[in-house]
Amino acid sequence: MKFNLATVFETVADAVPERVALTYEGRSLTYAEFDREATQVGHLFAASGVAPGEHVAIFLKNCVEHVTAMVGLLKVRAVPINVNYRYTAAELEYLFTNSDSVAVVVEEAGHQQVLASILDRLPHVRTVYVVGQADAALVAAAGERDVDLVDFAGWRDQSTERDFAERTGDEHYILYTGGTTGYPKGVVWTHDDLFHKPLSGGNPYGDAHPDLAAIATAAQAMPPISFLIAAPLMHGAASYAMFFYFIFGGRLVMLRDFDPARIVDGIANDGLQSLLIVGDAMGMPLADEMERRKDEVDYSPLFMVTSGGAIWSQACRDRFKELAPNAMQRDNFGASESGNDGEITLDDNGNLRVPATDKMLVVDDTLAEVPAGPENVGLIARLGPVPQGYYKDEEKTARTFRTLPDGRRCSVLGDMGYRDHDGSIVFLGRGSQCINTGGEKVYVEEVENVLHGHPDIADVLVVAVPDDRLGERVAAVVSPREGREPQLEDVQRHARESLAGYKVPRDLVVVPEVKRTPAGKADYRWAKEVARDHAPTPA
Repeated sequence: MKFNLATVFETVADAVPERVALTYEGRSLTYAEFDREATQVGHLFAASGVAPGEHVAIFLKNCVEHVTAMVGLLKVRAVPINVNYRYTAAELEYLFTNSDSVAVVVEEAGHQQVLASILDRLPHVRTVYVVGQADAALVAAAGERDVDLVDFAGWRDQSTERDFAERTGDEHYILYTGGTTGYPKGVVWTHDDLFHKPLSGGNPYGDAHPDLAAIATAAQAMPPISFLIAAPLMHGAASYAMFFYFIFGGRLVMLRDFDPARIVDGIANDGLQSLLIVGDAMGMPLADEMERRKDEVDYSPLFMVTSGGAIWSQACRDRFKELAPNAMQRDNFGASESGNDGEITLDDNGNLRVPATDKMLVVDDTLAEVPAGPENVGLIARLGPVPQGYYKDEEKTARTFRTLPDGRRCSVLGDMGYRDHDGSIVFLGRGSQCINTGGEKVYVEEVENVLHGHPDIADVLVVAVPDDRLGERVAAVVSPREGREPQLEDVQRHARESLAGYKVPRDLVVVPEVKRTPAGKADYRWAKEVARDHAPTPA
């Protein structure tokens, strides 16, 4: 059978109706309550004109309405569009227009004002759903454009019946990704393919569930797990994790913003058992807070810390291991365009390594598999169910979503690596960020991973700066840990313990804060500008 995400959620809600599905700022909803509310939200969308297959942009921070809007849209076979709420007006205009969004869900006054400023340039938008109080600027702009303003709270007056049209599993789920080096791209999945790849068929440690009855049985058998997503739901890793734990019948705990103190409070007082972070950008400040309160908080209930979407350094993992020695650690290797590709580990030499898997190959430019060995660096091709493509971008679709000579479909995202002789794959980094210094290739992720282990560095991005002799040289843009002052010579000495000389940064630029997206994703465009503007003469 083919799986539709809304039907999967309804199946779990019927199987474990009294379990808590969602906790947010003191409010908890059981699966039955949440499903009923999402059903009413779905009816609200349908009643105000959203048709199956149409796209609705969710311009929200983390909140209950964010989740009910996503599930409600899926129930009526519409397509939620994730929105990075830190985008500029120009980026938002592009996203709303490129996605053909017919409606926008918005809450914060500042977001409403930005939306108001571009509403006359959004020809597809005919409805805006407002969570809370409508801002005067949006009211005026909607009136001028004849756009309907709908109070999102109107869901309370809608039907609780699941009398929706039949679903097939071929419905689309679109995830917009990127935006740090250019405008974002909409990755188009079918529900069924998303269920089987990013969501591991509902069973990450075995065969995919064959039908809805198996999903229901597994949810009933699974002990309820309290899971906190520290990342914003507009980020792919967070939304995938949300659906993943819903399939388990777990309790999703959300914070509006990343707040280490409140996460530790949750471990201490709310029974949190599992955490999702996005690399060191979230891991380091959380570890700082956990260390500060280690004498007052028992971390033994914590059994899993998972990272995805950014590098999680060994130094940061070691800190978590010391604080919560019984907690398992998992660093997910994946992408919006491929889903869950497995667990990435650090070996004794500091290499990022994925265990032997049938989900990936290392290929050359012709998609022929290359021999094993570190001398045979190639492109990492992700196998299995893959997206339909990028929304309205045939050129990038053809370049990324390919067909192997044997007919299998794959995603080729530009990640470089090699297959070791034991079958594992060593991940070197994204080819587009590779630095060519004097003919030698430097993959920035490898250098960043080492520098994250320096005691004076809180966060770091590594980029290339022009060099008259070498063409490019390695530069590190770092933010210091509190009370510390990183020095170039000391950082270089630390790097040389693990890296070849040509990989060691020759420039060090110290900034108050390394710029990242709300989800912790690297902003290399910003880092390159900073490095080129402020890098000193190389050592």
